[in-house]
Parts: sequence; C-alpha cells; structure tokens
Amino acid sequence: MYEPNVVGDWQEYDEHPGLRVRVHGLEPAEPPRGRDDAAEGLTYVRVRVTVENRGGRHLGIHLEDGQIDVRIGPDGEGAFLDWRNSQFIEGFDVYPLRRATAVLYAAGPEASLGQVDVQVQLRVDEEWADRRLWTGGLGLPDGATGPLSATAREDGLAHQVSAFLRDQAEEGSA
Repeated sequence: MYEPNVVGDWQEYDEHPGLRVRVHGLEPAEPPRGRDDAAEGLTYVRVRVTVENRGGRHLGIHLEDGQIDVRIGPDGEGAFLDWRNSQFIEGFDVYPLRRATAVLYAAGPEASLGQVDVQVQLRVDEEWADRRLWTGGLGLPDGATGPLSATAREDGLAHQVSAFLRDQAEEGSA
C-alpha cells in the first residue's frame, strides 16, 4: 500500500536522478501582503516546498499554481490558497548541489488544520514528474491535535504521523 510522506521528508524522483523534493515548514503565519478578503475568519498556514538537485546537470524546474494542492481535515476538503501572497518556482534552473523553494500560503478553519495533506506535481525540463503526497498538521509534534476517537487513536493517519514526529523529536533530543 502506498503511504504518503510525512511533512519534512525528502522524496527522490527515479525518473530524474539526483532530484529530490520535500514539503516542510508547515506553520501558522500571516501572509506578507495582507490577508485576502475571501479568507476572513480562516487561519493561515505557510508551507514550503523545496526542490534540491544532487545530480550532475542543471534541471529546469516549474512549480506554479495548480501544481500544488492543499487538503485539510478528515474529509480532505480543499484549503483556500492565497495565490497573491505565495511565491512559486517558475522556469528556474536548479544547478547541481543547489536548491529552490516555493512558499505557499493557505487558509482554513483552525479545527481542520490538525490534518493537512499537500500534493505536489513538479514539472522538470518540460516533463511532468509523478505526483507526490505529504501529510502533517499544525501541532502534530506537540501532540496538540485534540482528543481522538478510539479508532483514530489506534490506527488513524494523523495519529501515526504524530507518533512518528514525537519519536523523532525524542531521538533528536537524546
């Protein structure tokens, strides 16, 4: 069974040796140019998507609007994406041992931000790469996702991600 990446994990692309991508930096943040009127009453989050080239040649990268999808809550509802405040990677040559980062601002009801899924489909040298999925949520490292039902507590994806991140934090501080 396919399992998504956890926010912060690197994902390599077999079809482009040396290319790897990660979704990271999922945190509450206000957009730099002010809130969009359509996001009134919603909580903003910032998420970063970093593309790294560890290969031997430069790669032309495109990561624009429409190539990143953010879903929130247990039902996977679409988050509000603030394209005006977001920064994308548009036709950038990523040379060996270099990185490029896109910064996306999304918003949703605060109660739904405990589970956030980010899907990325990168375009490399005018070819579409496979879609990849990362999952995380606000407050997961602290275990602040709220009370869970018995079923979700035992095998829910958000709980599994939370347990993994908590174990990583404990190993890092030991």
